[in-house]
Amino acid sequence: MPAPAIKICGISTPETLAAVIAASADYVGFNFYPPSPRFITLDQAQALGAQAAGRLQRVGLFVDAADDAVSQALATGALDVLQLHGAESPARVAELRARCRLRVWKVIPVATRADLERAADYVGAADFVLLDAKPPVGSLPGGMGLKFDWTLLRDWKAPLPWGLAGGLTAVNVAEAIVMTGAPLVDAASGVESAPGVKDVAKIAELCAAVRIA
Repeated sequence: MPAPAIKICGISTPETLAAVIAASADYVGFNFYPPSPRFITLDQAQALGAQAAGRLQRVGLFVDAADDAVSQALATGALDVLQLHGAESPARVAELRARCRLRVWKVIPVATRADLERAADYVGAADFVLLDAKPPVGSLPGGMGLKFDWTLLRDWKAPLPWGLAGGLTAVNVAEAIVMTGAPLVDAASGVESAPGVKDVAKIAELCAAVRIA
């Protein structure tokens, strides 16, 4: 089995983006959700997007964003993929996909097997689903360092291409890959020294652990 693709999410500085590129990750995530400690401005996105262009795929994270907010982010030229991390319906996902003409990932928050079944609702709307731990009510929608029970994925038949997020670190990512067979892994808090502060050593360690697994 080939090594999973790697996405490092919540990059906000040229130095940490350079570390992601050097570690041969496949995707970098830019966060456009203002309450997040990983949020970046449009000017930051434009600069980081230019730095990443042609080196890896650039993913913009949005949470129930209005059309104007998405359009402004797209106008920076910094994005190749939209990642929708809110309560976006299949219809909303399909609408954004058609209007923006980019690939769209839909995040599915998971706590039970029933949550996994929601992925099927996005067939024909999203290009990809990202399974993440369901956060506590009232908290941020992701990037909390939480993981769900990976045994829920036993015998699960994915209706779409998919990836695994939620609490992944250099210590546990190999176990996650072996248990789930995830074709893509996505880390945010697991490569940080503090919320929103990426650690270049942890980025390198996680990417190396994925390649070894």
